[in-house]
Amino acid sequence: MTMTILFVDDEISLHRIINLKFRKKIRDNEWNFIFASNGLEALQKLLENSQISLVITDINMPEMDGLTLLEKLNDIDLNLKAVVLSAYSDMNNIRTAMNLGAFDFATKPIDFYDLEVTINRTLDYVQKNRTNQQRLQQAQTQLIQSEKMSTIGQLVAGVAHEINNPVSFISANLYHAEAYINDLINHWRLYEQKLPNPGVEIENNAEDIELEYLLTDLPKLISSMKEGTKRISEISTSLRTFSRLDTVESVNFNIHEGIDSTLLILNHRLKGNNKSPAIEIIKEYNDLPLVNCYPGQINQVFMNLITNAIDALEDSNQGRSFADIKANPNTITICTEVLEDNNSVAIRIKDNGLGMSAEIQEQVFDYLFTTKAVGKGTGLGLSISRQIVEEKHRGKLKCISSPGMGSEFIVEIPISHSMIR
Repeated sequence: MTMTILFVDDEISLHRIINLKFRKKIRDNEWNFIFASNGLEALQKLLENSQISLVITDINMPEMDGLTLLEKLNDIDLNLKAVVLSAYSDMNNIRTAMNLGAFDFATKPIDFYDLEVTINRTLDYVQKNRTNQQRLQQAQTQLIQSEKMSTIGQLVAGVAHEINNPVSFISANLYHAEAYINDLINHWRLYEQKLPNPGVEIENNAEDIELEYLLTDLPKLISSMKEGTKRISEISTSLRTFSRLDTVESVNFNIHEGIDSTLLILNHRLKGNNKSPAIEIIKEYNDLPLVNCYPGQINQVFMNLITNAIDALEDSNQGRSFADIKANPNTITICTEVLEDNNSVAIRIKDNGLGMSAEIQEQVFDYLFTTKAVGKGTGLGLSISRQIVEEKHRGKLKCISSPGMGSEFIVEIPISHSMIR
């Protein structure tokens, strides 16, 4: 990674010497120097370039001196570090500079070996500080996300429970209603056999209410209601499966149930509409043992990956006709298998969307990186998913993609609890 250094000094000839002395660092893309001749010019350079990691500044300069510049640096970026240059005899200014927040100092005439050591030490501090801040941000994000998932999990579990009670009541009553209706129909058929001529009034009423149609359709109606309650029960079960609250310890979990519950919850996005046909889900499930893991978090990974696949397919549909999409349908293929070492399982989620370039693949798991429109993507989903898989479960999360070939995300997690630890 190239580190950008702003060198501020009114001796223009010194700028050329800096480039000459550190030409190897510049050639190897380790350092990149930007130059300014006074504090005002330096402030402008800082506003133009957010990649500057270090400011090396002389103290005595026209228009704005180095000490004034130091006072203003904290207003621009608290993490920006500065090294001041001054004569060794000018200890008062050096002391003032250090009190204003300078990280270190170097003396004039410049000892370039000493300056290189000072630059390396400062940049190392800056890099470590950035890394620690990024880790802290990720930890905070994960904590917030976990709290959100916990709250959502409790809400969904409560809703699922409330749905389940009346559905169970309706389902149980439908069972008896179906039996009662069949008995009544059979009893009516017996009447028809024994009393073939019930009279004009009864015959007219039967015709008015379309009795034969009712007798044929009523069992179908009950059957349809039973199917509906079964569907609601499946949704309720999926909600409870998906929203399983993780405990301190991992538990044995059926991976296929987790995937299926996620697909059911996302069914509204998989369905077709007037613009595009339904997305086809291709399941290639192999036999898997129960996996010792944190189910709520693993389900969150499935949700993120499948949602991203759906988003990718919707993007690929732009400019395509309904007939074209139907002829070349959108698909999401989900494959599961036990890996050759028999210690881990792999879950592959692949779409046949537009795919992504190598440059995007390099950043796809980065914190806050997203290619989605403002308001549609947060840049957290894949970053959090990698944390869950790799840090919490000691597994791997990989991406395979190329332009025009779709994208495949591969989740590998250990089967046993001992391997997670």
